Amino acid sequence: MFAIHAHQMLAQYGYVAIFMLVAAESLGLPMPGEIVLVSAAILAGTTHALNIVAIITIVSLAAFVGSTIGYEIGRHFGLRLLLKHGDKIGMDGSRIKLGQYLFMRYGGLIVFLGRFVALLRAFAALLAGINRYGWPQFMLWNAAGAVVWATFYGMGGYYFGKSIDKITGPLGIVALLLALGGFVFAWRLFKRSEAELQRAAEEAFPGPLVP
Repeated sequence: MFAIHAHQMLAQYGYVAIFMLVAAESLGLPMPGEIVLVSAAILAGTTHALNIVAIITIVSLAAFVGSTIGYEIGRHFGLRLLLKHGDKIGMDGSRIKLGQYLFMRYGGLIVFLGRFVALLRAFAALLAGINRYGWPQFMLWNAAGAVVWATFYGMGGYYFGKSIDKITGPLGIVALLLALGGFVFAWRLFKRSEAELQRAAEEAFPGPLVP
């Protein structure tokens, strides 16, 4: 249903709508960025009302800009809130350090692959900022994820037209299921080695945490 509205919106507002919706989703807002990307690519391939190179460029830029803003919000405000109120939700100093340690080791993978999973696409940048993932590394993996994601779905929509809707829906579900399965596996593995990881996190980030 939203795909129909997306086509109408894109026909009326064009590239501005593409940029705003994709950037908003990457910032952490509940927006259907992937549907907008695919719908725009279908329009470009079937009606030539939009240019596919422009779409991929604008989507890549929007995803990068939105995620960068989300990262900065997480870095400057999210961590401060956790340090002040985190103990109310079980996020004490040791667990915050553990999150930072996990991002230090696997942050690039989370940021890049998160671009292809609906829930992670909206929150990966915020989490990276909250966990103080390094700025240069975040910029690199954020840019790589944005370009590959925009190109993959953009070219798919452009060349396969409306049939891509039948593909991206199941792919999105499969990606989400794989992500959930990976999360469950990682969580069980994490619980078995939590104490060891916390010791490693404390060694990596000794002393009190500061916002």
